[in-house]
Amino acid sequence: MTTTTDFLLAIEDLTVSFDGFKAVDSLTMYIDKNELRVVIGPNGAGKTTLLDLICGKTKSSSGSISFKNKEMTKMAEHEIVRAGIGRKFQTPSIYENLTVYQNLEVSYPEGRGVFGSLFFQTTDEVIKRVNEVAKEIQLENFLDTEAAILSHGQKQWLEIGMLLMQDPELLMLDEPVAGMSAKERDETAELLNRICENRSVIVIEHDMEFVKKIARKVTVLHQGKILAEGTMEKVQADEKVIEVYLGH
Repeated sequence: MTTTTDFLLAIEDLTVSFDGFKAVDSLTMYIDKNELRVVIGPNGAGKTTLLDLICGKTKSSSGSISFKNKEMTKMAEHEIVRAGIGRKFQTPSIYENLTVYQNLEVSYPEGRGVFGSLFFQTTDEVIKRVNEVAKEIQLENFLDTEAAILSHGQKQWLEIGMLLMQDPELLMLDEPVAGMSAKERDETAELLNRICENRSVIVIEHDMEFVKKIARKVTVLHQGKILAEGTMEKVQADEKVIEVYLGH
């Protein structure tokens, strides 16, 4: 029984066990439309598993995940993508030998994948969308650049752009600033603050300085459960959080 809510994403009583170990344990969490939520917590807290469950890569043992009031737990990964959920993993998966423009173009929903793009007619609409997204990810001056020669940070932005081409309503990013320079981290914070103006974003991150730049609401996971939730200030002052996570 899934309750009807105004939330974009409603996770209720979600549990997944691997060989008796509860990686996510009776977790309930709600994401609003156009919300930027940061999920933090020590290694093994269940953060990446949570994203795996939302995008259908891992199936839950019990509980429900509903997106726009539609139950997702039985849906296949590609159906979840089509429903409007995009996910970026820790390592960028871009086509290194294609240009920035081509990477964005093949990510357009009609040109899905390299095979789709063989029969894919580039329309004015696609060109317009590529240019809009390139501007949003600050790569408008690199459209003809081969992706392989971009900086690490630019590759991460390109992959975010490839997801934005599909115009997801929920974007999930796993440690988006790992390995970036300080300047790239600042620019990524600006990028995320921009893109959540018309979609929801869930970010898993370890870099606390970066979290402070983007956090509106922070969820702290520990042993598959929510330890604390609220503003960065509230979470940082929480004694349980300091004990298990920030005190290290």
